[in-house]
Amino acid sequence: MKPLIVSFSGIDGAGKSTQIQKLREYLAAHGVAVKELTFWDNVVMFPRMRAGFSRRVLQSDGSIGSPEKPADRRDKNTQNAPLLLGRSVLHFFDVANLRRIVRKAKAENSGVVIFDRYIYDQLAALPMQTWWARAFARVLLRVAPKPDLSYVLDADPEVARARKPEYPLEFMRKYRSSYLELRKMANLQLIQPGEVDEVHQAIVDRFRDCALQKELDPAVQSTVAA
Repeated sequence: MKPLIVSFSGIDGAGKSTQIQKLREYLAAHGVAVKELTFWDNVVMFPRMRAGFSRRVLQSDGSIGSPEKPADRRDKNTQNAPLLLGRSVLHFFDVANLRRIVRKAKAENSGVVIFDRYIYDQLAALPMQTWWARAFARVLLRVAPKPDLSYVLDADPEVARARKPEYPLEFMRKYRSSYLELRKMANLQLIQPGEVDEVHQAIVDRFRDCALQKELDPAVQSTVAA
């Protein structure tokens, strides 16, 4: 049986990690096998080179921000013509590898494969208010494998930054706008902000709707029927 491919995207601090964990627990409780892949660790090409460039050239501290210890990240929020050109080239490599990873996941897994971030998150860091970024995104979206279900967790930029203070608020607002643009371009499932359990229920409801339309592992079918 083919696995159900699910992706989670959204601005930093939107609650992706929390909701991925809750969905994993929900599926595990129903006996569904789940494999999780992290886009940065399992998909992107040349991750060490890219991380090293951010630290040494862009002077990013590279840490994960928290309310107790804010971070000063300078990576995707640092944008100029040479950087955007370089990232755009790297995104083609990322999509090529993503195609390989998805093929392998479909061949080796049943149940559910969850991607923590996807190519949508790479594209959202581009200035999607410009025509060339939208045109470039359309090209990559045609080539990239489309998950069976792609969530975008929406969040108020100020609230998200308070949870995970890493990037300037102005960038966070543009970042959110890019996700909303991509949502229309790629037909992503927008999950409105709310309490943790409310968001989880919305995710489960969309999951059931999607799974009912697919030829799935019997365990997943029983989860949908539950």
